[in-house]
Amino acid sequence: MITALIRSELPRMSGSLRKVGEWVLADPVRVAGVSAAELGRRTGTSQATVTRFCRALGLDSYQGLLLELAREQGQESVHEESPRPLGPEIGPDDPLDRVVAAVARADLQALRATTEQLDLDALERAARVLAQARRIDVYGVGASGVLALETQARLFGIGCEARAWTEVHAAETSAALLTPADAVVALSHSGATREVLGPLRLAAERGAATVAVTGDPRSPAARTAGVHLTSTAAPTGFRHGGFGTRHSVLLILDCLYARVAQLTYSRATAALALTAHIADGHRR
Repeated sequence: MITALIRSELPRMSGSLRKVGEWVLADPVRVAGVSAAELGRRTGTSQATVTRFCRALGLDSYQGLLLELAREQGQESVHEESPRPLGPEIGPDDPLDRVVAAVARADLQALRATTEQLDLDALERAARVLAQARRIDVYGVGASGVLALETQARLFGIGCEARAWTEVHAAETSAALLTPADAVVALSHSGATREVLGPLRLAAERGAATVAVTGDPRSPAARTAGVHLTSTAAPTGFRHGGFGTRHSVLLILDCLYARVAQLTYSRATAALALTAHIADGHRR
């Protein structure tokens, strides 16, 4: 989806290009009603800047941008039950029904965008790496630390020797003890979080197979990892950065988990059968 691409490219854009991108993201529908020259005027830039912005996205022209935005709006209209325009921002006086609708719409858009751009070959390579690994380290801090723990729980539940590390000293200690028989999953929205990047680089130096899940395919973590998977942000009022990507990252991790379970079917089903009774035993 073009808005997801703009959002991922925005941090790398210069000030003038960023102004154009922010204006487009603020209300993609209104862009259809303005020319490139008018968009340049409204953003305090120029028509040439708008053209450079389009080329930075891999588009040939401003008309290409309009076409991609129209295509995305058409896809959304198929899934949108209400015709009422709904942006991602949540104001202090917005009613609860609008808050729920804004959050749900943002998450659904992110899930669709993540599914559409998900590299299935990379997902398959990542799954095979984890399925064959003797041991799996999962690195993440902050919001990504919660996802690291979730990844550990899922993989451990199907018989993988997985461990989440959310503190940098412990993560680097673990990474230093890895071997080529092991694997790593690094989670970072920016792909530049030092507490994740350090252990990831050390694991790569030790010869372990490495997988990174980030929102930036050109980030240091993406370049370091042997396999990279890209998540899509779902920002709303009060949810930006890593918090805005959580659902799309969980989608990727869930797909990865399901594929690993397929590839280790006998072990996975045996593990699930042996542990199925545990939750029942704690019900009143």
